[in-house]
Amino acid sequence: MARIGFIGLGNMGGGMAANLAKAGHDVRAFDLSQDALDRAKAAGCLPAASAAEAVTDAEFVVTMLPAGKHVRAVYEGEVFGAVPGTALLLDCSTIDVASARAVGAAAQAKGLAMVDAPVSGGIAAANGGTLTFMVGGSAEHFARAQPILERMGKAVIHAGPLGSGQAAKICNNMLLGATMVATCEAFVMAQKLGLDPQTFFDISSKASGQSWSMTSYCPLPGVGPQTPADNGYQGGFASALMLKDLKLAVEAAQGVDAAVPMGAAAGALYQAFVNAGNGVLDFSGIIRMLAGADGRE
Repeated sequence: MARIGFIGLGNMGGGMAANLAKAGHDVRAFDLSQDALDRAKAAGCLPAASAAEAVTDAEFVVTMLPAGKHVRAVYEGEVFGAVPGTALLLDCSTIDVASARAVGAAAQAKGLAMVDAPVSGGIAAANGGTLTFMVGGSAEHFARAQPILERMGKAVIHAGPLGSGQAAKICNNMLLGATMVATCEAFVMAQKLGLDPQTFFDISSKASGQSWSMTSYCPLPGVGPQTPADNGYQGGFASALMLKDLKLAVEAAQGVDAAVPMGAAAGALYQAFVNAGNGVLDFSGIIRMLAGADGRE
């Protein structure tokens, strides 16, 4: 088993680190939160006093951090100066493509191997070890990362060169955000036209309007499989995180002159939803705003 330095033990990282420890790896974990460190220790990880301590003598380093500025600060401020030259660095954060490529280039300049490997699947998948990883990096580095990532996910896919994982992630989540808004709109309109929600679900889920947002993550409680909608929109994928990803997607699109009017419109709607105080609610909760409510309980 490998020695792994794991930095970032939040809602996603905590479950990921726990699954690596469960698989028998020697996981040295660090987070700014003492509560997160205590949970990691209970899950079989060894808490470290700093990011630098966590990566000392590591064969692999996994980071799961909030934004590009945090990834840059951790790698440039602590990891690069402490990690062995033979280690493979795996950044699983969802950040802007430019930051991913910049940190990767800085790693390469120091003779370090790195991949960007953002995830899809949410908190439940992180805890259950069923995430999907989109990996950017060389074929050689992908092959080295794959056995580690497979302990945390059900699918590990090579997206292309360094930075491609982030590109795939933001494109995927822009599509998800836009289709969820369209799904919510359709359900609200169907109800106002007098259709029973379950009947509309039964029809659309088997017709050309079918999508993952419809059949696997229905935004209405009591319709389709169980989703955060059945729990007051608690848990799942927070609207604030969806907004973050949509902003990253629009920013990336502007950088390559790609037209994303639907992605931009979805971003504006989620911005309004979050501004109303609903950032912690699941992103499917935007159906409340589209139905004329403010999204609050």
